[in-house]
Amino acid sequence: MDGTVGQEHFSVDLRQHPRLRVPAPFVCSLSRLGLAKWLGRGGDGIGVVFDVSMRGAKVMSEASIQRGDRVSVSLSLPNQVSPMTVEEATVRWEREQVYGLEFVDLSPVAEMRLRKFITIAMKPVS
Repeated sequence: MDGTVGQEHFSVDLRQHPRLRVPAPFVCSLSRLGLAKWLGRGGDGIGVVFDVSMRGAKVMSEASIQRGDRVSVSLSLPNQVSPMTVEEATVRWEREQVYGLEFVDLSPVAEMRLRKFITIAMKPVS
């Protein structure tokens, strides 16, 4: 099956963790890890998070990162006092300064904070 029915196309979301489209995008900072950082390719910068899940995020940034780069990400989650750090994320895709990040190394504390944010944000408003 190729995903087409007549002229209509559909896609199946195979994500293990639901994606939360953030109602009010929030700020993050990115810092390149590994050899690319030391070779002077830059990669540090500020970004805006449009959606997030337990395994990744969609971020818009002018940082000079590209697919395959490893970065550390500091997320300024709404209604939390201090930023949450993802020790390592991999850039999985890029399109016109929008990047898909996969979280590779998330500490237990960061995971708890992210889970709490997503759980509260996904609750229906009564």
